[in-house]
Amino acid sequence: MSSSADVAVDNRLYDKLLSHLRRLDRYQLEEFKLGLQSPQLLPESSRKIPWANLKMADPMDLLCLLKENFPGQQMWEVTLRISEDMKLTSLCEELRAQMNEMAQGPQDPGEEEPEAPEEQSVHRGRYRVRLKARLLGMWDNIPWPEDHIYLRNFREQEHEELRRLLYPKGSGAQPQTIVLHGPAGVGKTTLAMKVVLHWAEGLLFQHSFEYVFYISCHHIRDMEDTTLVGLLSRDWADSQIPIQHAMSHPERLLFVIDGFEEMTLPSEVDHRPPCTNWDQRLPAASILLHLLKKELLPMATLLVTTRDGLSEGLKQLLLHPWCLQITGFTEGDQKEYFFRYFRDRKEANKVTQWVRKNEALSHACSAPLVCWTVCSCLKRQMARRPSFWLNAQTTTSLYAYFFSSIFETAEVSWSKQCWSEQWQALCSLAAHGMWSSNFTFAKEDVGHGRLRAPLIRCLLQLNILRKVSDCEDCLTFTHQSFQVFLGAMFYMLRGKDGAVGGLSKHQEMRVVLDGALVDANSYWHQTALFTFGLLNQDLARQVEDALHCQMSPRIMDELLQWAEELSVSDMVPYSFELPPFFQCLYETQEETFVKQVLSHLLEADLEVGDLQLQATSFCLRHCQRLSKLRLSVSCLLPQTELTSRRDTSGTRLVSSKTRQWQDICSVFHYGNVSELDLSNSKLNAAAMRKLCYELRNPRCKLQRLTCKSITPVRVLKELDLLLHGNNRLTHLNLSSNKLGVALSMMIFRTLRHSECKLKYLCLEKCSLSAARAEEVASVLSSTQRTARLCLAFNQLQDKGLQWLCASLSLPGCALRRLVLCSCELGAPSGRHLADALLQNQGLTHLSLRRNRLGDEGVRSLSEVLSHKDCSLQNLDLSECAFGVEGCWVLAEAMGCNSGLKVLDIGGNRIQDAGGKRLCAALKRPSCTLNTLGLESCSLTSACCKDLSSALSVRKSLVNLNLLGNDLGPEGVNTLWKSLQKPSCKLQKLG
Repeated sequence: MSSSADVAVDNRLYDKLLSHLRRLDRYQLEEFKLGLQSPQLLPESSRKIPWANLKMADPMDLLCLLKENFPGQQMWEVTLRISEDMKLTSLCEELRAQMNEMAQGPQDPGEEEPEAPEEQSVHRGRYRVRLKARLLGMWDNIPWPEDHIYLRNFREQEHEELRRLLYPKGSGAQPQTIVLHGPAGVGKTTLAMKVVLHWAEGLLFQHSFEYVFYISCHHIRDMEDTTLVGLLSRDWADSQIPIQHAMSHPERLLFVIDGFEEMTLPSEVDHRPPCTNWDQRLPAASILLHLLKKELLPMATLLVTTRDGLSEGLKQLLLHPWCLQITGFTEGDQKEYFFRYFRDRKEANKVTQWVRKNEALSHACSAPLVCWTVCSCLKRQMARRPSFWLNAQTTTSLYAYFFSSIFETAEVSWSKQCWSEQWQALCSLAAHGMWSSNFTFAKEDVGHGRLRAPLIRCLLQLNILRKVSDCEDCLTFTHQSFQVFLGAMFYMLRGKDGAVGGLSKHQEMRVVLDGALVDANSYWHQTALFTFGLLNQDLARQVEDALHCQMSPRIMDELLQWAEELSVSDMVPYSFELPPFFQCLYETQEETFVKQVLSHLLEADLEVGDLQLQATSFCLRHCQRLSKLRLSVSCLLPQTELTSRRDTSGTRLVSSKTRQWQDICSVFHYGNVSELDLSNSKLNAAAMRKLCYELRNPRCKLQRLTCKSITPVRVLKELDLLLHGNNRLTHLNLSSNKLGVALSMMIFRTLRHSECKLKYLCLEKCSLSAARAEEVASVLSSTQRTARLCLAFNQLQDKGLQWLCASLSLPGCALRRLVLCSCELGAPSGRHLADALLQNQGLTHLSLRRNRLGDEGVRSLSEVLSHKDCSLQNLDLSECAFGVEGCWVLAEAMGCNSGLKVLDIGGNRIQDAGGKRLCAALKRPSCTLNTLGLESCSLTSACCKDLSSALSVRKSLVNLNLLGNDLGPEGVNTLWKSLQKPSCKLQKLG
């Protein structure tokens, strides 16, 4: 295993070689690639790199290919040989010098690279000192809450993490543009600042970058016109900037651009003329834009940070960005934070489990300051009420209590009216900032918002606001969630005016909700969550009393109206997702309101994991009109209903997850759910048993049940309860489950029960063998109810089909549709089916796709098709391995059969001879075919004249599939002419 020193040396050498490659212009780069195709320039034992890999390679890709194909010293030798062949004298000298240095042994990665001109070294030293002082000053000026816990990495781990930022592909060479994105407060700025700080301290990236620049987007937003030199000059020790030297090696420059979400981009970004002059005077935002677009210093490396939800616009500007999501605290980090805060492992575990049940809060706690907010709030509540119920808390109630409790100690004595006005002003400022993506507020913004100095001082003392570390007169909310909560609260307060002007408060709120829940814009999701959460009447009264503000009494009616209009709107896209909406409704804890909102919901498609179970169970029990439900369950449900805990009377308590599963199952009591799809669910026997008991309830009107890919499959044995006791269930789909012998025998035995009323049974991909086909046949022969049966993708083989055909031949067989795709059937199956079809005049649809029936099997079926008593209307023989001979007999039968409406023989090599015979059959008066599939049948232009003639005669034919045939321009033209004739009634041509 390599040490960190070895890794640093390797990275330095790769950086050196990458620097050389990046200095090649595009013509030299192409010549270098051609050199890698010349055997005389390569080591004897090496292979040429495929040109397909080299063709589009940029310098970084080229370095990766050199590493993969020429290990160790060979990589440098090959580069030198090709450079000598290209007569790149200067580059060759540098390569030889580097190879000599490598031969003398590895350099200490912490050792400073020697620099020729002493003046440059002095300048760079001064720059490092000033840059480090600036960053440490910014860090020290961040006013963290006193009891906030900082989980610090060890230096070695921290260095490795920072290396991975600039070498994410593990290739030894960094991408030229790296974007760190993630939610607010998860550590993007901290990581970016540490990259700069460790470079300034001489600890990292010494041989990768000669200069590193830190640019804060909120700081340059209001800067006057300047040049790139002017933009960077604030961190130089004096005015004598060695700019010519710095800019002469742009590949050795790193620009850390922090907080892109606070940038106000110039208008007409895509239509602005490019700028390549770093001495041109422009607005600071425009200079940054040209830097991001790689118009200025295209070989420099960019490290950009931005918040989720605002990164799409950035990605469109950048050239081949490498995007890394910064996720912040893991579950383990959260648990460690809670433990170190409460200093009680039991208490920390309790809080951790509670957070993990709440999807919104669990995601929010990836930010350390949200963990502090949670801990601070819970600590206050525990101090007041030691027995308070943690599970009753929602994310909104937590934040509401946080604000209410800390303002009880606020040292501001104002009248209730004055407090109300100030809360209106503060919330308006927060909402306005959300609309303009503004998270840093200048002095004039605060003054324009009519906020008074005593409140501002109070907000700073209470850690609601904090001063921006590198902007003396600027303020920001300590965490974005504080701004979001107050922005949502703005729409709850009395008043008509919106935050941004032009729209009323009510109209703005609707735009926010549409953005979050209809357009699935994650930027607005937390605002919507808090907006719904503040509808809770108890919570609203608590906020009113504690904060001396006035909530609007009409807000709940306005939201009900929004939900009602949404339910009948054609504008709602199919992308509308219920889980975020359910999470918002759960926040209200207002059951009457939720019931009214969900009274319009008729269909639901839900993925239920541990994070979604709480909100899903709360909402589903209020969906009284739901008719179709798809549940993909992945949460871990308890094996038993009771826990080991007992109440005060000694009775064992029901676990919360069991109670929530019961709430989900209660939706069937309303008698409106007719379809349930549990595909891809992971259920234990207890959960499946509970569900089946509810489904057999007399009030349940379920008709269709789909259980595809259930894990573990053995829980399907609980269906025995349902199939015995529910005479309304008519459709059952158990596809993609390996049923096994015991389970399949149990299911078939249950299906034969007199109380079972199934009419449709789908057992596709159930690993059924020929032996199990006898059990299926017994269902058909004993129940005389099953009208549709799908057995596709089971290895039934000819022997298994023989059992089925025996049941098909019985007088009472009710089967109308039979699907036997990919069942390993051969020619004998054609004979078995033919005999059965002579006896069975009820089967109308038969699919034999992907079975090797051959010409012989098709001949047997064709004999039945020509019989006057044949009832088949839809026949699929695609990919059945027959040719011209089989097609001829099939065409003859088709011409005599007036009942056949749909025929698909695609994927069979019937060729032009077969195609012509089919066309002749189509012209017969007895043929009434309306759909014909001839995809990939080896047809050419030779049969197009016959097809054209048939289309003119056969007016019943409206669908024809000719895809995958080489008809050529002449054949297509012939068909096109026939399609234009009035006599042709074709509607769809594939």
